[in-house]
Amino acid sequence: LASSSTVSYIATLKFVDGLPLYRQEQMFKRIDVALTRQTMSNWMLAGSGWLEHIYRRLHHHLLQRTELHADETELQVLKEPGRAATTKSYLWLYRSGRAGPPIVLYEYQPTRNSDHPRQFLARFTGSLHVDGYQGYNDLPGVTRIGCWAHARRYFVEAVAVLPPLARNAGKTPSHEGLAYCNRLFAIERELNDATAEERLAARRQKSKAVLDAFATWLDEHVDTVMPKSALGKAITYCRKQWVSLNAFLQDGNVEIDNNRAERSIKPFVIGRKNWLFANTPRGAKASAIIYSIVETAKENGLDPYLYLKLLFDE
Repeated sequence: LASSSTVSYIATLKFVDGLPLYRQEQMFKRIDVALTRQTMSNWMLAGSGWLEHIYRRLHHHLLQRTELHADETELQVLKEPGRAATTKSYLWLYRSGRAGPPIVLYEYQPTRNSDHPRQFLARFTGSLHVDGYQGYNDLPGVTRIGCWAHARRYFVEAVAVLPPLARNAGKTPSHEGLAYCNRLFAIERELNDATAEERLAARRQKSKAVLDAFATWLDEHVDTVMPKSALGKAITYCRKQWVSLNAFLQDGNVEIDNNRAERSIKPFVIGRKNWLFANTPRGAKASAIIYSIVETAKENGLDPYLYLKLLFDE
């Protein structure tokens, strides 16, 4: 039997500080505490069962919002029925936008199939910030908001592969495409403290002019570069995603990028580099639940350890 403080401490080390259970086992052994990784793993599974009640309630509240962000990343699960240990599974992220107390939820799924966001967001209607992945297309009642940070990144990469002389000169088509993206972000920085109405008006006046000029520029250059070159990929991405990249002109509450989701999925990615994989689907689900609780706590300015301990105590 474990105390609430012990389970909270071990969970915090793994899911906040990225310390795998096998390393914690060695730490405890050094202070003459015989505590196996299997025992700690069982505690994490049992603890996630209690935390799932909070997770479901957070999910309920998340679906009441009108602007969400989503992303997904790979997760290796060794013992999935009917699948090889090397088969890719996925951790999906769904989180709130700029309005209201932050909510950050992760969900383990064995595939990257579009059925997963369709099911998780079944009762959601509003705007969804995503990258270029087509699995988020055609969700009922959902307006897809494209990510200008992704679009900009393609042009940054196009500039990076230029010969040093051209890169430093700053007058290539790659630099021109990047400049259009930078103008959009400069406008958004000026609107940080604006109301939704003020932001929408400014976007339709200033950002739309940039977008119209950029659209003309893309049309002029699409046939002048190799499609598989770095610049060609940047232009292709913008043209394919043009409708969703322009969607921020219709709502002053939404953002022009999906950086919130990328920041929220980063703690999991960093942790994954340390513990590498989940052993079973049950363990993957437990990890998703605990990550959801600790990351939501952090976003709300709470100490993850003290918050976990409070939940287990209560």
